[in-house]
Amino acid sequence: MRCSGRLAGVVSDELSNYRDYLDQYRQTLVRKCEGLTPAQLATRSVPPSSMSLLGMVRHLARVEHFWFCRALSSSDGPRIYDDGDAGFADVVATDEAVAEAFAEWRAQVALGDALLDTLVGTDLGREVTFRRGTETATVRDILVHLIEEYARHCGHADLLRECLDGVTGE
Repeated sequence: MRCSGRLAGVVSDELSNYRDYLDQYRQTLVRKCEGLTPAQLATRSVPPSSMSLLGMVRHLARVEHFWFCRALSSSDGPRIYDDGDAGFADVVATDEAVAEAFAEWRAQVALGDALLDTLVGTDLGREVTFRRGTETATVRDILVHLIEEYARHCGHADLLRECLDGVTGE
């Protein structure tokens, strides 16, 4: 992972710093999935876990959708991958399933990035209300949570990829 602008000695605002880390983890997820067959992407980690790389792509699309579209944008549409297992269930090893999962993830990333573009110059300490008015968090907390979610799952992706074909590291 390359260092964010702030760590590299370049003055960077807080939002840009968060975006840099989020982008790096998004790219890591893609790298961990590159070159694998649909069967490999759908291979579950350790039974009874339903975790697979393909499920992780679906799960992170769901995470992006929830935090950017539902929480930060106050959209109240249906959840994506509402399968009872946060996107990990019902993963199938087909080219179509892989294409659909990555298309949905890329669409959610694009929506998230567009929303982040609107936050430039705003107070990241601003509270937002979500889950039909039952919870609040600051924009900053949401961004840090997204980074944490990707960091945790990219660690899982490292292990899954190593088990599949021995590929390790960045």
